[in-house]
Amino acid sequence: MKIEIWVKPGSKIEKIEEKEGGLAIFIHAKAHDGEANKAIVEKLAKYFGVAKSQVEIVSGLKSRKKIVEIIGVGDSKTGPDSQGLRTL
Repeated sequence: MKIEIWVKPGSKIEKIEEKEGGLAIFIHAKAHDGEANKAIVEKLAKYFGVAKSQVEIVSGLKSRKKIVEIIGVGDSKTGPDSQGLRTL
């Protein structure tokens, strides 16, 4: 499943919110030396209940707007996407 995310690095509170068919992710990590991207992968893996190796940032590595692929969620093997997110 591919989803669009919007990232707010350097946030005081860490959280994930559904937003217009995608996700808004607020993280403590700064957007420096890939720290924010690493935190995004960890948060999304926990959110979807998959291993970190199943989460990949497909585009937007240096942008706040990203497309992320989560393997094993919303595919034909595991059934429909239960999160109600618009897949890309």
